[in-house]
Amino acid sequence: MQVAVVTFDGFNELDSFIASALINRCRKDGLEAFITTPAPVVTSMNGVEVTGQRPMEFVTEADAVLIGSGVKTRDVVADDRLLSMLSLDPARQLIGSQCSGALVLARLGLLDGMPACTDLKSRPFVEALDVTVLDAPFHAEGNIATAGGCLASQYLAAWVITRMLGEDAAHDVIGYVAPVGENQETVERAMRATHAGRLVQR
Repeated sequence: MQVAVVTFDGFNELDSFIASALINRCRKDGLEAFITTPAPVVTSMNGVEVTGQRPMEFVTEADAVLIGSGVKTRDVVADDRLLSMLSLDPARQLIGSQCSGALVLARLGLLDGMPACTDLKSRPFVEALDVTVLDAPFHAEGNIATAGGCLASQYLAAWVITRMLGEDAAHDVIGYVAPVGENQETVERAMRATHAGRLVQR
């Protein structure tokens, strides 16, 4: 089982790295995430250069695709060439977005009639695309999920792990990375957020 963590130039490190790092704790169980980029090297919003692990074409074969955010997401959604690389299938794939990544899902028509979560700065731009933005960190309907706020990337990862490997696997991963002494409450918060923000397929 493979996850593409789509990472554009100007990306937010927290979004791409937290999700991929948490999911990759499940490698022994056959679940693995890859930083997926439109160019061999992309530069983060803070100047960190990262070599992509997979090219954008990988999104078509991945079992799950997570769209990270960044300071150039509005440029991404205005670039038809980049968007054309994102040939996604919600009937077959889990598809999620982090913060401004909701703009990408909206432009791809994947949020039609579905509310979304995003960060405060991206909210007006998402709403301008006729998407209702929730005051919540996570929301999912069927195979599509959105998360808002950088640290909500742990919820997006927990959702993917739960859907692919079950709740026990998500408990183990979140519990392991939680601050010492806060393991149980961190696990409970993550699972509460993903359960409260999840609806069955319409």
